[in-house]
Amino acid sequence: MTEVATDQLQVWVDQELCTGDGLCVQYAPEVFEFDVDGLAYVKAADGELRLAPGSRVDVPEHLRLEVIDSAKECPGECIHVVRGSDDVEVAGPDAASD
Repeated sequence: MTEVATDQLQVWVDQELCTGDGLCVQYAPEVFEFDVDGLAYVKAADGELRLAPGSRVDVPEHLRLEVIDSAKECPGECIHVVRGSDDVEVAGPDAASD
């Protein structure tokens, strides 16, 4: 049996839609952080904030559910979680609804 859950996930934030609500930072502070502009950004495993539009980072295995929940709960619908293998969005505004 093949597990899709083992596929590497990546996440990015569309700052143009970010409301600065902060749910993502509460859910997964290792992955999301506010910058001085009050908007959320993703950060790499080394803690470096990725400020370029559309910048993606890998989702740590132990934070998969938190990152997916942050995308589902985001009031700005600006968090995109995609599978690394085929770029299909699994959570976020462009994910197929169940």
